[in-house]
Amino acid sequence: MKTWQLMILHAVAAATFIFLLQRYGLNASLESALLWALTFGGCAAGLAYSQSKR
Repeated sequence: MKTWQLMILHAVAAATFIFLLQRYGLNASLESALLWALTFGGCAAGLAYSQSKR
């Protein structure tokens, strides 16, 4: 796989995990769960990018 594909996969996996945790594990509202998912997905993409440049 190419580096950018792995970065996207990392971001999607992190966003999905945090969405499911927030929405069903912690019973958060849909808006809150989506906001956290976008935040964590963005952070995961940034982390994957920084690790790919090492």
